[in-house]
Amino acid sequence: QVQLAESGGGLVQAGGSLRLSCTASGSIAGTNDMRWYRQAPGKQRELVASSPSGGRINYADSVKGRFTISRDVAKNTVYLQMNSLKPEDTAVYYCYASIRAALMSRARDYWGQGTQVTVSS
Repeated sequence: QVQLAESGGGLVQAGGSLRLSCTASGSIAGTNDMRWYRQAPGKQRELVASSPSGGRINYADSVKGRFTISRDVAKNTVYLQMNSLKPEDTAVYYCYASIRAALMSRARDYWGQGTQVTVSS
């Protein structure tokens, strides 16, 4: 059973920083894309940053220059360093990963439970 566990959310003042972590656990044979999404109240879930395996990192325009996604392949962990936070960054942040579990022939999508990030003005 593969699971994603997130941590690092919280309350921060505008201009501050937070670092989110997401670790995949279980019998993992391979990990492809790892991404961060967010969903603000009353809005659709949106892609914040993506880190394809061996591919080009992408960011939403709204976070470019402020957020950095990184991966520790050995630990099956993806991070999101968030700097210069703004009130409009307030949302529940979700980790996503495309993972092929052991003994499985194809990868499937996995989601974390979400972690709340609140930025006060």
